[in-house]
Amino acid sequence: MPRSDPSGRPTALITGASSGLGECFARALAARGSDVVLVARSQASLERLGLELEQAHGTRSEVLVADLRDKSDVDKVATRIREGGGVSTVINNAGFGTNGEFARLPVDGEVAEVQVNVLATVVLSHAALEVMVPRGSGGLLNVASVGGFTPAPTWATYGATKAFVLSFTEALHIEAAPHGVHVSVLAPGFTRTRFQERAGMKGSGPPAMLWSEPEPVVDAALAALDKNQAVCVPGGLNKAAVVATRLVPKPLFRVVASQAARRL
Repeated sequence: MPRSDPSGRPTALITGASSGLGECFARALAARGSDVVLVARSQASLERLGLELEQAHGTRSEVLVADLRDKSDVDKVATRIREGGGVSTVINNAGFGTNGEFARLPVDGEVAEVQVNVLATVVLSHAALEVMVPRGSGGLLNVASVGGFTPAPTWATYGATKAFVLSFTEALHIEAAPHGVHVSVLAPGFTRTRFQERAGMKGSGPPAMLWSEPEPVVDAALAALDKNQAVCVPGGLNKAAVVATRLVPKPLFRVVASQAARRL
């Protein structure tokens, strides 16, 4: 992974670091020898994780409490990236989804979803590239979803936000490559985190064979960033699903997606 200072420890800033993929990213990067800036809403969770990483790896952990639904908090994190010094990797992992028919969901929640999944990703990606491009090194990883490759009934806003993240990050990958900056987007499938619980999934859910544990997903993402791979879709079944979205006629795929959504 690119480093800003070859003589010292790299520093990675991870949003949504208090649980799930974000926590796994923090653990994996600390094990690689990175110091970490842990960003999330829960100070207690971040402090516990930071202490654990310090004890296990000698990692210097900085806790930055921020709610990315709040523009002022997003700006606070962006300022840390631009002016705090030493950030060599930014992982835009924070995000959430809402589940249900769009017309029946509270619109404030849908707007907040766009603020976290899209607007915060844009602001923090800009802050990262603002320092990495002139420096000629660094790594930016944005987390999308396989759900971003196709319209997602009952997940309309979530799927659309992740489609934005996919397209946006692929474009940044092309722009940043000539400057020596690695930019990748991770598009995981169903991963065992608290995401589904928070999204209010009440159906039977997908078959067990479609689920992934978070650790191999994170390992695949960091390997992709190391190689400056534009898009990382971990898992053979997820890769096949992405191919299917490109081959199956859109009207037929919408029918299939609508049937699948009823299980969630």
